[in-house]
Amino acid sequence: MSTRRGELEELEGMTPAQLRAEWRTCWRRPAPEIGPDLLRRGIAWKRQSRVHGDLPLHVRRELDAVLKRLSEGRAAVADDRISLKPGTRLVREWRGTMHQVVVLESGYEHAGRHYSSLTQVASAITGVHWSGPRFFDLKSRKASQRP
Repeated sequence: MSTRRGELEELEGMTPAQLRAEWRTCWRRPAPEIGPDLLRRGIAWKRQSRVHGDLPLHVRRELDAVLKRLSEGRAAVADDRISLKPGTRLVREWRGTMHQVVVLESGYEHAGRHYSSLTQVASAITGVHWSGPRFFDLKSRKASQRP
Protein backbone atom coordinates (compact mmCIF):
# COMPACT_ATOMS: atom_id res chain seq x y z
CA MET A 1 0.00 0.00 0.00
CA SER A 2 1.37 3.43 -0.93
CA THR A 3 1.99 6.06 1.70
CA ARG A 4 -0.53 8.38 0.06
CA ARG A 5 -3.26 5.74 0.16
CA GLY A 6 -2.48 5.13 3.84
CA GLU A 7 -2.83 8.85 4.55
CA LEU A 8 -6.22 8.90 2.83
CA GLU A 9 -7.40 5.86 4.78
CA GLU A 10 -6.21 7.59 7.95
CA LEU A 11 -8.43 10.58 7.12
CA GLU A 12 -11.41 8.27 6.54
CA GLY A 13 -11.09 6.97 10.08
CA MET A 14 -10.96 10.39 11.75
CA THR A 15 -13.84 11.87 13.72
CA PRO A 16 -15.09 15.36 12.84
CA ALA A 17 -13.19 16.80 15.83
CA GLN A 18 -9.97 15.11 14.70
CA LEU A 19 -10.52 16.40 11.15
CA ARG A 20 -10.94 19.95 12.45
CA ALA A 21 -7.69 19.64 14.41
CA GLU A 22 -5.91 18.25 11.35
CA TRP A 23 -7.33 21.10 9.24
CA ARG A 24 -5.86 23.61 11.67
CA THR A 25 -2.49 21.86 11.41
CA CYS A 26 -2.52 21.75 7.60
CA TRP A 27 -4.05 25.13 6.82
CA ARG A 28 -2.88 27.03 9.93
CA ARG A 29 -6.36 28.46 10.53
CA PRO A 30 -9.60 27.20 12.04
CA ALA A 31 -11.66 24.80 9.98
CA PRO A 32 -14.66 26.30 8.17
CA GLU A 33 -18.17 25.14 9.03
CA ILE A 34 -18.30 22.33 6.48
CA GLY A 35 -18.99 18.63 6.73
CA PRO A 36 -16.42 15.90 7.37
CA ASP A 37 -16.25 14.87 3.70
CA LEU A 38 -15.21 18.34 2.59
CA LEU A 39 -12.77 18.61 5.49
CA ARG A 40 -11.15 15.35 4.35
CA ARG A 41 -10.93 16.61 0.77
CA GLY A 42 -9.42 19.93 1.84
CA ILE A 43 -6.82 18.24 4.02
CA ALA A 44 -5.97 15.72 1.29
CA TRP A 45 -5.63 18.51 -1.28
CA LYS A 46 -3.34 20.54 1.00
CA ARG A 47 -1.14 17.51 1.63
CA GLN A 48 -1.01 16.77 -2.09
CA SER A 49 -0.12 20.38 -2.95
CA ARG A 50 2.84 20.20 -0.56
CA VAL A 51 4.17 17.21 -2.47
CA HIS A 52 3.26 18.16 -6.06
CA GLY A 53 3.05 21.93 -5.86
CA ASP A 54 0.27 24.46 -5.50
CA LEU A 55 -2.07 25.80 -8.16
CA PRO A 56 -0.46 27.90 -10.89
CA LEU A 57 -0.55 31.65 -10.30
CA HIS A 58 -3.10 32.32 -13.08
CA VAL A 59 -5.53 29.81 -11.53
CA ARG A 60 -5.13 31.33 -8.07
CA ARG A 61 -5.78 34.80 -9.52
CA GLU A 62 -8.95 33.59 -11.24
CA LEU A 63 -10.16 31.95 -8.01
CA ASP A 64 -9.50 35.20 -6.13
CA ALA A 65 -11.51 37.08 -8.76
CA VAL A 66 -14.41 34.61 -8.38
CA LEU A 67 -14.36 35.01 -4.60
CA LYS A 68 -14.34 38.79 -4.95
CA ARG A 69 -17.31 38.73 -7.35
CA LEU A 70 -19.24 36.43 -5.00
CA SER A 71 -18.49 38.61 -1.97
CA GLU A 72 -19.85 41.59 -3.92
CA GLY A 73 -23.06 39.68 -4.66
CA ARG A 74 -22.28 39.27 -8.36
CA ALA A 75 -22.21 36.13 -10.49
CA ALA A 76 -19.23 33.82 -9.87
CA VAL A 77 -18.19 33.96 -13.51
CA ALA A 78 -17.77 37.26 -15.30
CA ASP A 79 -19.98 37.51 -18.35
CA ASP A 80 -17.28 38.09 -20.97
CA ARG A 81 -19.27 36.45 -23.71
CA ILE A 82 -19.48 38.37 -26.91
CA SER A 83 -22.95 39.65 -27.59
CA LEU A 84 -23.70 40.13 -31.28
CA LYS A 85 -27.18 40.91 -32.53
CA PRO A 86 -28.66 38.83 -35.34
CA GLY A 87 -28.04 40.52 -38.66
CA THR A 88 -24.60 41.82 -37.67
CA ARG A 89 -21.99 41.31 -40.39
CA LEU A 90 -18.43 40.48 -39.49
CA VAL A 91 -15.86 41.14 -42.21
CA ARG A 92 -12.31 39.84 -42.29
CA GLU A 93 -9.73 39.71 -45.06
CA TRP A 94 -7.68 36.51 -45.06
CA ARG A 95 -4.90 35.87 -47.56
CA GLY A 96 -6.30 38.29 -50.11
CA THR A 97 -9.91 37.10 -49.84
CA MET A 98 -12.64 39.10 -48.11
CA HIS A 99 -14.84 36.94 -45.85
CA GLN A 100 -18.25 37.99 -44.52
CA VAL A 101 -20.07 36.28 -41.68
CA VAL A 102 -23.68 37.01 -40.79
CA VAL A 103 -24.80 36.57 -37.19
CA LEU A 104 -28.01 34.52 -37.05
CA GLU A 105 -30.46 33.84 -34.21
CA SER A 106 -28.75 30.48 -33.72
CA GLY A 107 -25.23 30.56 -35.05
CA TYR A 108 -23.44 32.11 -37.99
CA GLU A 109 -23.53 31.94 -41.78
CA HIS A 110 -20.45 32.07 -43.97
CA ALA A 111 -20.25 31.29 -47.67
CA GLY A 112 -23.75 29.77 -47.64
CA ARG A 113 -22.99 27.37 -44.77
CA HIS A 114 -24.34 27.44 -41.21
CA TYR A 115 -21.93 27.24 -38.24
CA SER A 116 -22.72 27.06 -34.54
CA SER A 117 -19.67 29.07 -33.43
CA LEU A 118 -17.29 31.72 -34.69
CA THR A 119 -14.43 29.36 -33.98
CA GLN A 120 -15.87 26.89 -36.51
CA VAL A 121 -16.06 29.70 -39.07
CA ALA A 122 -12.48 30.80 -38.40
CA SER A 123 -11.28 27.21 -38.68
CA ALA A 124 -13.13 26.76 -42.00
CA ILE A 125 -11.54 29.93 -43.38
CA THR A 126 -7.98 29.27 -42.19
CA GLY A 127 -7.86 25.48 -42.26
CA VAL A 128 -6.50 25.37 -38.70
CA HIS A 129 -7.98 25.83 -35.23
CA TRP A 130 -8.29 29.51 -34.42
CA SER A 131 -10.34 31.35 -31.81
CA GLY A 132 -13.25 32.86 -33.71
CA PRO A 133 -13.57 35.99 -31.54
CA ARG A 134 -9.84 36.58 -31.85
CA PHE A 135 -9.85 35.91 -35.62
CA PHE A 136 -12.59 38.51 -36.09
CA ASP A 137 -10.80 40.90 -33.69
CA LEU A 138 -13.62 40.90 -31.16
CA LYS A 139 -11.50 40.09 -28.10
CA SER A 140 -8.81 42.74 -28.62
CA ARG A 141 -11.36 45.56 -28.87
CA LYS A 142 -12.88 44.58 -25.53
CA ALA A 143 -9.44 44.40 -23.88
CA SER A 144 -8.43 47.81 -25.26
CA GLN A 145 -11.51 49.42 -23.68
CA ARG A 146 -10.36 48.52 -20.19
CA PRO A 147 -8.69 51.31 -18.15
